[in-house]
Amino acid sequence: MSSDVALNHREKAYALLKADADKILKLIKVQMDHLTMPQCPLYEEVLDTQMFGLSREIDFAVRLGLVDEIDGKRLLESLERELSALHEASLKNKE
Repeated sequence: MSSDVALNHREKAYALLKADADKILKLIKVQMDHLTMPQCPLYEEVLDTQMFGLSREIDFAVRLGLVDEIDGKRLLESLERELSALHEASLKNKE
């Protein structure tokens, strides 16, 4: 029973982190579409702040044993790749 509970907590922790990563991606998409360009200091500040916060959340979950360190790194790297692709696409659209 306790291993089922631990597995459930791990699944919930990862799902919450994934949801936070998705929120960051949506926030940046909205900002790029409607507010500012990627070269804007405000864009960079929001992105840096959000990514730092997510990395701290992941670190905390890893330290609690709720998320595997490799899975946490993969989640962060996946978000970074998506944001990079979004940034490149927006630059091409601006040309």
